[in-house]
Amino acid sequence: MIQILNETDSLVIVIHEIYGINQHMESVCEKLSSQGFDVICPNLLEREQPFDYSDEKVAYQNFMENVGFTEAVHKIKDILLSIKNEYQKIYIIGFSVGATVAWLCSGEDYLDGIVGYYGSRIRNYKEIVPLSPTILFFPQEEQSFEVDELISNLDKRNIKIHKFNGKHGFSDPYSPNFNAKSAQDAFNEILNFIRTH
Repeated sequence: MIQILNETDSLVIVIHEIYGINQHMESVCEKLSSQGFDVICPNLLEREQPFDYSDEKVAYQNFMENVGFTEAVHKIKDILLSIKNEYQKIYIIGFSVGATVAWLCSGEDYLDGIVGYYGSRIRNYKEIVPLSPTILFFPQEEQSFEVDELISNLDKRNIKIHKFNGKHGFSDPYSPNFNAKSAQDAFNEILNFIRTH
């Protein structure tokens, strides 16, 4: 687990991708911490070493078989329950499967905001209408689903959706799909989102 405490009244919980807590997640946590937030990134995989990007299939299989969305949501909700009285504001930022986990936590009424980066599995839970303000980031194209179709099928109450140039992983400087401008624009959207919620 990454835990960076600045002794502020605002907490951001970062939920990692199938790979675990890798360099990208570490840099996201450091970037958020530098903006003055307390930051927690739980290790849902409970393994020391993250998977390499070249092991995508193995990492995905490991997540689905050994963690899964139900267990991941349970872990995040346990963390939320244990710390909800310590902060005035709590936000969740999830990446890929982490975005879907965040989406599945969006019914908690003490959350102040949810951000989801390329949560492709949200398509399996389109009926959810988040209680807390939610912002979703999608790339122009995804391999596994039609982005525009998913966007058109979501109930837009409490949700803002942005599409950015690039592919899945556009915000990850360690990914071949990194798009520097899209990554910076998305991070600016997060900061604006948090300031207004």
